[in-house]
Amino acid sequence: MNQQHNTAALIYDWNERERTGPLLRRPPRFVDETIRDGLQSPSVRDPTIEQKMELLRYMDRLGIQCLNLGLPGAGTRAQEDVERLLRMIVEEKLNLTPNCAARTVAADITPIIDISQRVGVPIEVTAFIGSSPIRSYAEGWDTGRLVKHTRDAVQLIVKNGLPASFVTEDTTRSHPMTLDLLFRTAIDEGATRLVLCDTVGHATPDGLRNLLNFTKGLLRAMDVEDRVELDWHGHNDRGMALTLGLYAFEWGVHRVHGCGLGIGERVGNTSIDLLLLNLYLLGLLDSEQHDLSCLVEYVQKVSEYTGVPIHPSYPLSGRDAFRTATGVHAAAIIKAQKQGDTELEDRVYSSVPAAVFGRRQEIEIGHYSGKSNVVYWLREHGHEASEALVDKVFQAAKSQDHTLSTEEVEAIIAS
Repeated sequence: MNQQHNTAALIYDWNERERTGPLLRRPPRFVDETIRDGLQSPSVRDPTIEQKMELLRYMDRLGIQCLNLGLPGAGTRAQEDVERLLRMIVEEKLNLTPNCAARTVAADITPIIDISQRVGVPIEVTAFIGSSPIRSYAEGWDTGRLVKHTRDAVQLIVKNGLPASFVTEDTTRSHPMTLDLLFRTAIDEGATRLVLCDTVGHATPDGLRNLLNFTKGLLRAMDVEDRVELDWHGHNDRGMALTLGLYAFEWGVHRVHGCGLGIGERVGNTSIDLLLLNLYLLGLLDSEQHDLSCLVEYVQKVSEYTGVPIHPSYPLSGRDAFRTATGVHAAAIIKAQKQGDTELEDRVYSSVPAAVFGRRQEIEIGHYSGKSNVVYWLREHGHEASEALVDKVFQAAKSQDHTLSTEEVEAIIAS
């Protein structure tokens, strides 16, 4: 008789050792930048408006609270797309808060105000300005100019009744004296959110912690902690974006930004799908608010609509995420399967439960395979696993330098 086991009891979880309190202070909130910052990648194709609408529907199902609709200051097409998407949010009653990016100039902010007024829905304006000394040197900017642009931009947004988020580009390489001056200016003029940006993927965990401690100290000194929230916007140049996004949540940031499949300039943004995956595995997502059954499909649609392929080894959504041709690994999965315990089968060689996300364990045949791989594959594909046939396929696989495709195995059988 098959017996179901408590799989969790079979896993010793070092991740939970010496945890002294809750991992997060509040439920995690997200800003999806896929159709704005994600489309700044030089390798992407700009999706059609219908495809962007479909991505919004996925975001809504996934429980993503906010998304960036675009940068209307980029031109007429961008403005038309933003307005159509905003009207769609209203018409379909999607639970998404819209925001738009803008440089700290009236030419970028005014189109957002106009769209908001035509549709009758407030749009959070995320007004950005480069704040690092290296950027200022390259651009020929002085501090006085940065302060004036900040003041004028936030005043314009607030005067027109829209939420103002102030974004310092390259925050993680900016001097604290400059940040202090710009943050105070933005807050004094009515900004209710500061967006800390790792624009070139420079930060380490120590850097993020130091920046957050500085910024939270400034908010305490201004006595505005209750009305000014913090966002984290990270890039992946050093391969740390996902880790920093999780730390940002743990260390008190209100919202973390990301893109589906991690697309974006250079090596991309924080992968919002991997943020969702990891927070789920940590037990920090409310299943009633976040329908992760469509997470893989969302990533696949981002890939399809932008033309960016999913790497085979990409976590959760990659072709190889739950696929093995190694004999030892396959044997363990097959033994778990024989016990009739689907959860055991799913977790014995994986930290991610494939079935939760509509995936399944796959066993292939290659030069590292054992005969158990061959037996499993033959039975899965409707063939009798006779000893002669198993030996035939096994020997053929050992002579190859790659995992055999379905067509190759069928050809061996037919021969």
